[in-house]
Amino acid sequence: MAGKNEPIAHIVPGSGWSTPFVRWQGAFAELHSLEFAAWTAQRALARREIPLDALDFGVLGFTVPQKGSFYGLPFVTGTMGAAHIAGPSVMQACATSARCLALAAEEVASGRAGAALVLAADRVSNGPHIYYPSPGGPGGTGRAEDWVLDNFAGDPFARVAMVETAENVARKHGVTREEQDDVTLMRYHQYADAIAEDRAFHRRFMDLPFEAPDPRFRKVMGEIEGDAGVQPANEDKLRSLRPVIEGGTVTYGGQTHPADGNAGLVVADRERARELAPDARYDIALLGFGQARVEPAYMPEAPVPASRAALDAAGLSIGDIDAVKSHNPFAVNDIVFARETGFPLERMNNYGCSLVWGHPQGPTGLRAMIELIEELAARGGGRGLFQGCAAGDSAMAVVLEVTER
Repeated sequence: MAGKNEPIAHIVPGSGWSTPFVRWQGAFAELHSLEFAAWTAQRALARREIPLDALDFGVLGFTVPQKGSFYGLPFVTGTMGAAHIAGPSVMQACATSARCLALAAEEVASGRAGAALVLAADRVSNGPHIYYPSPGGPGGTGRAEDWVLDNFAGDPFARVAMVETAENVARKHGVTREEQDDVTLMRYHQYADAIAEDRAFHRRFMDLPFEAPDPRFRKVMGEIEGDAGVQPANEDKLRSLRPVIEGGTVTYGGQTHPADGNAGLVVADRERARELAPDARYDIALLGFGQARVEPAYMPEAPVPASRAALDAAGLSIGDIDAVKSHNPFAVNDIVFARETGFPLERMNNYGCSLVWGHPQGPTGLRAMIELIEELAARGGGRGLFQGCAAGDSAMAVVLEVTER
């Protein structure tokens, strides 16, 4: 394995893509998420002129099961016309994308793979309703679970809803309602930069207008101009919202919304990445990964130790980082991260973040990392840190570097 300051593996420059993210129960609500990932990947790779036969390993991340998802990655790659690609499927809540990237990088670094496809997909809309048989239960009755809503509502270990973890952290760190509103407004203004000039920043990695398929994936049903369901920033409305929990500070305006979508990219060693690169102007090195778990019911704190672990693995400090991208389901996340690390709030999440464009869970982090890469490439290179919390009071972080050739 690589040592500190040495790349673990490389991302193929220009290989990253993401669908627009669509607020749940919207235009993607009836699309099987894994078949949709195959639909998107096949077209995205063709547009980037990356041949399927150049890929010899794959990792799939998702968090909401779909019919047939037992077959995971082989189901998706077979559907997209790459039945020679095998590999694992990963489910690590909102850290899924970072874990997928780490697995692909390790496979390449070990020499077991030459070029690895990383895919992440989820449909939070119309989540499955699961019945667990229990013949020995009262009257032979089993137990039922709404996969999405029940898990939003409560962590079975910490026994709190996710919003309660944000309130706990806000209370511990003295984060006020006003501070959360200020950060939320800042993030919406940053997102406005991404959609300026006919979505110029998003067009760096989204194929827009996006062709949305019918539920049977036989034809294009229509075109989507970009992210759907993002609410325009309205300061008066935001500041007038009531907290979700009476007596608390977190409002629906200061947290993200569920969404649907998918994303992908390709990992390889330096030489192979250069051979496959749709954009030959720069290199993208993966320098370090980190994971952490904090005390129960304090999820928004977890990105801080995860980031420190990733920076240590890369042999860097926060002062060496030029840009930070976060998966921030709550504005509280960013406030605590900035306080604990010293990285300025206003330098985080340029061009937007999941607080604004939504939260399909599995692919959320992958889109954020693709945006981080494009931000660094647009400025001529630099080092970036992605960090994001995940269910179970955990988090993952990734350090990468973009350099001009």
